[in-house]
Parts: sequence; C-alpha cells; structure tokens
Amino acid sequence: MKRLAAVLFIVSALFLLSACSDDQSAKDGLNQFVDNWNAQDFDKMYSQLTEESQQDITKEEFVKRYTDIYEQTGVTDLKVKVGEVSEEEAKSDADTQQLPLSVSMQTVAGEVAFDKDAELVKVDGEDGAAWKINWDPSYIFAQLNGEESVRISSIEPERGRILDVNGEELAFNATVPSIGLIPGQLEGDGKTKDETLNQVAEILEMDREEIDSLLEQSWVTDEVNVPIKTLRPDQRDLAKKVTTLPGVQSTETTSRFYPLGEAAAHLTGYVKKVDAEFLEKDDNASNYSSTSYLGSTGLESVFEDKLRGKIGWKIYTDSSEEQEIIAETEVQNGEDVETTIDSNTQKEIYNQLKEDSGASAAIDPKTGATLALVSTPSYDPNNFIFGWDAEEYEKLSNDENSPFTAKFNKTYAPGSTIKPLTAAVGLENGVISPDEAKHIEGKTWNNDGKFGDYSVTRVSSSLTDVDLENALITSDNIYFAMTAVDTGAENFQKGLESFGFDEELDYAFPTKASSVSNDGLNSETLLADSGYGQGQVLMSPLHLAAAYTPFLNDGDLIKPTLQKTKAAEPTVWHEDVLPADGANAITEGLRGVVEDERGSAHQPVVGGLTIAGKTGTAELKQSKDDENGKENGWFVAYDYDKQDMLISMMIEDVKGKGGSHYTVEKVKNIFK
Repeated sequence: MKRLAAVLFIVSALFLLSACSDDQSAKDGLNQFVDNWNAQDFDKMYSQLTEESQQDITKEEFVKRYTDIYEQTGVTDLKVKVGEVSEEEAKSDADTQQLPLSVSMQTVAGEVAFDKDAELVKVDGEDGAAWKINWDPSYIFAQLNGEESVRISSIEPERGRILDVNGEELAFNATVPSIGLIPGQLEGDGKTKDETLNQVAEILEMDREEIDSLLEQSWVTDEVNVPIKTLRPDQRDLAKKVTTLPGVQSTETTSRFYPLGEAAAHLTGYVKKVDAEFLEKDDNASNYSSTSYLGSTGLESVFEDKLRGKIGWKIYTDSSEEQEIIAETEVQNGEDVETTIDSNTQKEIYNQLKEDSGASAAIDPKTGATLALVSTPSYDPNNFIFGWDAEEYEKLSNDENSPFTAKFNKTYAPGSTIKPLTAAVGLENGVISPDEAKHIEGKTWNNDGKFGDYSVTRVSSSLTDVDLENALITSDNIYFAMTAVDTGAENFQKGLESFGFDEELDYAFPTKASSVSNDGLNSETLLADSGYGQGQVLMSPLHLAAAYTPFLNDGDLIKPTLQKTKAAEPTVWHEDVLPADGANAITEGLRGVVEDERGSAHQPVVGGLTIAGKTGTAELKQSKDDENGKENGWFVAYDYDKQDMLISMMIEDVKGKGGSHYTVEKVKNIFK
C-alpha cells in the first residue's frame, strides 16, 4: 500500500507540473499577438482580445476599421516588437501585466514610430491560463483614441514646365476658366431651365445629355456650383459669353496646356488622370492620389519623375476637440525640364509636313542639340485635357496613318540616303578614295555573274568612269553596291556599327535602334543591296540625321541630345568613323546633289541656300516585281556654310507626288 501511495503521489505531482507548464506567460501571449499584428491579421488579433474589449467593438467592425486605416494610410514595412521584460516582470504572478511594445511603419506621409505599453489580462481556460489583450485604438497610432477617425489629405505638387532652348513653354500649367452651373438659379431673364441648358450646351459644344448627367450626381443640390467644363486659356471670350446666362458661373482653375498644339504633340505628349489600376501598384501609392495626373506619352512620360514632384500628405485624427497630426510630408513641386528644341523650327517643319504622313528630325550638327522632332499626321494634345469632339477622335483613331503614334523614333528603309555612309565605310576601309574612279559600263551589274539572275540597276549609264563626287551627284546604285561588296560583309557591318547601327541610342526620347539586317549580311546580293539602301537596313529619322554629323566634324559622329546642358563641348558618340579628308569629299559630293543640275535635289532651285544633302526613295514592295508598292521619300540636308542645322525628313507614299523631290522642296522651304 505504501508503495502504491508513493506511485500515486508521483503521478499526481507530474500532472500538476504538466498543468502548470501549459500556462502561457504574458510575454508569450503578447508575442503571439504581435506576430498576428505584423501579418495584419486583424481576425486573429480580435480572438486574442479580452472579453471586455470585444464588448466595445464587434469582430467585423474591428477587422474593417483597422484594415481600412492601414490601407488608406499606405502602411508598409510594419514592425511591431515586444520590448525587453525584466526578470522580476517575467516572474510576476499578477493577473494583469503591462509589457512594452515598439511600433514602426512606413506610410504615405512618411515614417511613424512610437512606443506603447500593452495591457494583458490573465484568463483561465480548460487548457490552462492564457493572456488576453486589453485593446486600445492608440496601439494603431499613438494619437488615436476612442471613436476618432483617421483622416488623410494630400496636396498636389505643381507640375514642372517643359521649355524649349529659349525658355519658351512647350507645356505649362495655365490658369483657365472652369464653367459651373448652380441648379437652383438656371431660370431667369425670361428663360426656362431647359432653355438655359440648351444654350449652355450649344455655346460650349457639349451634349445636353452630358450636362444632365453631371447635374444628376448624388451630391448635387440647388445651391452648389457643379463644374461641367474647363475651357482653354484662349477661350475666355467663350467663358464671358456663357456666363451671361442665368445660373452659369466661371471660376479660375489650373490646367496643363500645350501652346504648340499639333506641331509638337508627339514630342510633348500629354498628361492623363491616374486610374485605380495604377494606384494599386505599391511603387505609385505614396506619390499619387485619385486626383493626380500622370505623364502618358512623350516628354510628359519620359520626364515624369522630374516633372511630377512629390505629393504632400497629412495623416491626422479627426475629433471634435482638436486635430492631432500622426505624420506629415511637405509637398515638393516638380522641376522644369529644359530641352534643346527650338519652337520656331518645330513649328516651321510641322507646317511643311502637316498635310502628309511623315517625320522629321532637325539637329545642330556641331553640338548634337535636337532642334525639332515632328511627326504627322498629328493631334491636339490639349484635347486630352479639355475634351474631344467625339467625331474628331473617332476619325483620328481610324486613320491608317496613325496620328497618335510618333514616327520620328521608329525605323524605316532609308533608301539612297545611306549612300554617304556606304562611302564613309569604303573610305575608312581603303576600298575607295575620293579621286579614284570605278569603271562601270551599262545600266546593270551582276558582279560578273556571281549574282545569278539578279543584278543592280542604276538610273543613268552616261558615266563609265565614276568617282565618289559623281557617284553621289548621280546617286549611282552600282558604285555603292560595288563599294559594299569590295568592303566585305564583316567590315561593312563593323563600319555601319561605328555609325551607331545595332546600338541603343542613349537619348532622352526612347528611339528604336537602327539595324543593318535581319539575320546578318549572309549573301553578296544582300550586301550589295544594303550598300545603296534597298537591303534590310532600317534607320530612324533621328539617327539618320545624327549619322550625317561626321561630314561636318572631321569624321567624328556626334551624339544627339535633347536636354539642355551647360556642357561646352558636344558628346562624341564614335570618333574617327572616316578620315577627315573623306568627310570633306562627301560634303563636296552632297553639295553637288543640290547645286549640280544633274543632282536629284537640284530642283526646285532656291537662291541663297548653302546646303548639301542626299535624297532617297525607299520602295516598299511585297516582291521585286511589285509595281504597286508605296514609296517613302527622304531628304537629308545640312547647311555647309553656317553649319547650324541638319534636317532629316521622310514623307510616306510620295509616288505620284514627285518622289523624293516632293520632300526636297519642303526641306528647302525650311532652310529658306
């Protein structure tokens, strides 16, 4: 019996020890709560609250309230930690304990950090004692008490301007009239409400249904001003006219405006209001709100980070007594972007191109500064701000010439405008010299039969001994095909690469890289065709303009720039792409293209111009025998005397308009 009693005592003792070991410490209970808190699992957090705390708020209300607060304030990087607990506190047998917490997080308004004591209450249960948390809203934010709401407000930064080289505004924030209606005052002056609204619709060129829908919004009362349309800065007379009607008011507001309109649409781009999908991205949450605008295309998009600035945020408690600020960041206005664009050149080129589908780039050949980037047909970017006429937008959207797409940064077959580059590569590789003539008989050449049934054809067979100058003046396809073949595929490829082919252009406006071929110069016929611009070579108008800069810079290729800088010297993209005497020889040939009556750019003759250039007609055929293919007409020209402007222009579908001669006249008008 004694032995049995001893065994029962031991078992009993073990049971008691086991029961005690199931009791949770206050720190363990808080650690568990903190784990759920860091995971923002408010559902599990609620289950750890004391019964008294749960009586103050339902589970659904608890989860919704604090989930909403964290989401609306943009909480990230939440770090809640249990502080150090002394040995005495750890051994305490009190049923209520205060344990330290540290809370930190990032919000849209910056960092929030505070220390707090959490109150825990020991609660006995079937599985032992556990610790529950006496909830206090100040655990979320130190300033939050009771039923106060957390509010968040934002201040939009002033967007920076886009400026041309002379400080003229290409995009800025204009003060404009905002037209609004006061519903309860629309009758008067002998007019019914219906008559007033009809006149408003007519004057502002709005649909009556659109106005009615704005007046039917849930928040509208008879006394409030309901904004219906923002007018352009040049429409103040319209504002004056419409506000003579009863109940119509005009107030001042700020709106983005593009003074060059269609002339610079693809260059400047435009801004648009952000959408919900954009705001849901974590990277955007802190610097945009539902009222923000975002650069959508063009320079507005390229320089978004600089132009945008930083939104100002304030997180605060909303109580009847006093607002307490939880976190705040000051608004930072955007910076101006200074470009090298010359507004006058931009407008002049657009005026020459606006009736056609095409593109043009103008640069300063000595500095690389971009003077103009034009694409046509175009659109008025202000319509994305102030509203589109539905018929006009539909017409532009269905236009096969893609008015909403920039062309100056896309690539096209350059036609004969590549011939000066072929000459440069040949000169650099020593396969031609300025004074050496090639003996060419007849109008066709098939490389002594190596091309099989294929042959290269030239326009005229009047010359049999053709030097570089005459080859450029007469645009002799055979001369340049021979030069490419004599150079060899590998050296020809490397030579064009020295002009920036197959290389991403380090340029502010994203521009597609020019390419030599699809899969390499893998046949002599392709090599020959590439030499005179009918292979697979593709170039952007911008790159083509830059590619002619070595002819005015002793063989150095100048990198084009778009941002205005204080740098005194231009940036050389590639040095010594051809010998300096070769560059001069090419300029002499290109002068002849314009000044010699045999030259393809001789007509129309415009007195006083000192330009050299090269025409090109790129035939866009489905096959060699296709006679219905379209033709793009090119002209690249520079002032060899002043050396202050170089223009590359491409016009699509010039067949029936005079081919590249159609482009020549427009470029000459610009120089004139």
